[in-house]
Amino acid sequence: MIKIVFFGTPDIGLKSLEYLYNSDKIEVIAVVTQPDKPAGRGHKLQMSPIKKFALEKNLPVFQPKSIRKEPEIIESLKKLEPDFFVTFAFGQILSQEVLDIPKYETINLHASLLPRYRGANPIQRAIINGDKETGICTMITELGLDCGDICKKLVIPISDTMNCEELWKEIGQKSPQMIEDTLINLKNGTLKPEKQCEDGVCMANKLTKEECKIDWSKSNTELHNLVRGVCRSPGAFFDYKGKIIKIVESKPIDGTANIGEIAGHSKEGIDFGCGKGILRLIKIKPEGKGEMLARDWYNGLRG
Repeated sequence: MIKIVFFGTPDIGLKSLEYLYNSDKIEVIAVVTQPDKPAGRGHKLQMSPIKKFALEKNLPVFQPKSIRKEPEIIESLKKLEPDFFVTFAFGQILSQEVLDIPKYETINLHASLLPRYRGANPIQRAIINGDKETGICTMITELGLDCGDICKKLVIPISDTMNCEELWKEIGQKSPQMIEDTLINLKNGTLKPEKQCEDGVCMANKLTKEECKIDWSKSNTELHNLVRGVCRSPGAFFDYKGKIIKIVESKPIDGTANIGEIAGHSKEGIDFGCGKGILRLIKIKPEGKGEMLARDWYNGLRG
């Protein structure tokens, strides 16, 4: 059995943790996840999906605020004597002291085809930039940002309508088997990681609020890609008569209209003029309200 400690926080890593826990070749001996955080209207502390699963299975759980600065947790992990650490959207940078704990390596699942989109938001950036494909990689974790040797890669197509939530879900579903294969083949010596090519390196820096604001002077395709890329969280938005309107779903259509103005409406949605073409808003979330069809929002304005 290969003994691992799983590091992860959001639900994108949950299927991988479940798969590895149920594997007859892998033994998950502990889980490391981010501290519980306040959420919802009541701001009650909520545990991560990874922690919930670990507690259900009576696995030891560690929740460092910053694992590099918590020697007690580091010592506890050393005592476990793991073969590998597996990280998947954990959310903290590991120190060399932590990376040196496993007998073999620390393996990270990264949601892009490295060296493209190193950094925090590879899923969102691929869609925002209009890429037709992305993928996942297992890699050897080093101190640099997503620069370690590549173990395995898998290409995932991106359709013109796929949003970041859908891509997030697909990556979560396709990662478990790749992680298991990587661990098994590294241990038995049949997998030889390859150094990343430095040609084509680009970064996927953390998204800012300013980037998510709609600039109607851009083309309808660019804005549609932004809407898909930041769907719901944080969400593409614009200001309409002093209220923030988030766009949940859109569609680029042909035509011309005054930039930033409503050009028409139909049962399908509301059309806004762009620097090139028209962007049809299909579903939106007005400030202080729930999600709704854009046509219903428009009818309310007219009323």
